[in-house]
Amino acid sequence: MTDQPGAQPEHHDDWVPPRSGLIDPRTAVMLIACLFAVVLSAVVVLLPVKYAILKPGPVLNTLGKVDDKPLISISGHQTYETSGTLDLTTVSVLGGPDRKVTLIQVIDGWLRRSSAVVPQEQVFTPGETQEQSDAENQAEMTSSQESATAAALWALGIDVPTTLTVAGTDPSAPAADALKKDDVILGLNGKTVGDLAELRTRLAVTNPGDDVTVKVRRDGRARTVTTQTVQAEDGDTVLGIYITPDFDFPFDVKIQIEDIGGPSAGTMFALGIIDKLTPGDLTNGKDIAGTGTMDADGTVGPIGGIRQKLVGAREAGAEYFLAPADNCNEVVGHVPDGLQVVKVKTLDQARTDVEKIAAGNASGLAGCGS
Repeated sequence: MTDQPGAQPEHHDDWVPPRSGLIDPRTAVMLIACLFAVVLSAVVVLLPVKYAILKPGPVLNTLGKVDDKPLISISGHQTYETSGTLDLTTVSVLGGPDRKVTLIQVIDGWLRRSSAVVPQEQVFTPGETQEQSDAENQAEMTSSQESATAAALWALGIDVPTTLTVAGTDPSAPAADALKKDDVILGLNGKTVGDLAELRTRLAVTNPGDDVTVKVRRDGRARTVTTQTVQAEDGDTVLGIYITPDFDFPFDVKIQIEDIGGPSAGTMFALGIIDKLTPGDLTNGKDIAGTGTMDADGTVGPIGGIRQKLVGAREAGAEYFLAPADNCNEVVGHVPDGLQVVKVKTLDQARTDVEKIAAGNASGLAGCGS
């Protein structure tokens, strides 16, 4: 049909003229749903979650200064100039009892190779407050400094009188029935014990299950008790007790460090003290970093967050890294380019390895893959 002049347009009963400025109801519902989803996603992403994020933390040269003060200062004994670096490495922890992280921070941590996301309870004791955690870390740092100082002085042949006080016992060990908290260990099997190293030397010639006599001072009086030794997880023969050593240092060694807690800087503290107390230059100008707890007898112990510490050390310019042997399974496959890792078990070995690095003989040192 052709249009005719004056003809009216066709009429359809289901045709409704558009209403200018209004949104179709179906579109409005979809928009509201999308907006709700966006808001809900934002809320979920920002909600705190019970994870902790480990990242590379500050790196400090134990031979250098912090706020214009030597990190290690020694008075009452001759010291010597040093060069190079013996860096202690740290881990920055996001999260905690009073500092929750959000889901978006966790996702960011997962995406970064230098970070690690772990359940909060792997880093913090369940139920403790942030204040309690900080206090515990600071106490561990103080104890670490004292043990490192004692280990360094003994390594140099300097006597450090020590009081060995029983802090507790393993309930499953025979010593739990013979020794008490606050007992002071004076001797073993008729021989005087003056420090932790001497106690371990005396125990090393016994076997797990052997009867031993322990001379202690209890309530101001000396007495001798009989107990049996047990085998530790590392295979050593021990008494099954926890000891708090009290050192009587012959001169002052002070470590200037704040806002860093935990015991993992002990090995690098000990090496820094040795370098300052001995003629010559231990590092020969080399950039060496590391980590590890340090027992007073010179044993290097494992730590947490070593992968983050490796990254932090390399970013700070280190070319060599001293790693506790017991952490090697975490090191393999995660060493940054340009960083040589050397596994260490004792302070004496760590010192010898640093001297070899200084002399340019690092190629033959044992790494975590060997």
